[in-house]
Amino acid sequence: MQYIKEFTSRKLQMEYKELNKQFWGQHLWARGYFVASSGKVTDKVIIEFIKNQDIMENQKTDNFSVDDF
Repeated sequence: MQYIKEFTSRKLQMEYKELNKQFWGQHLWARGYFVASSGKVTDKVIIEFIKNQDIMENQKTDNFSVDDF
């Protein structure tokens, strides 16, 4: 995972020079990473579960949506 993060960081900074200035002396990616598994549940089941959640009105955001693949 560290190799992937190093490689992508280098590639992004070469392609987008403004990142060099913004992240000078800092890390582009966080130190850790997260991995999860949904077992034998399909992507379609997960998408439907998320779509059908009851979200309180004050927690809704205008820019969030779950689209089918």
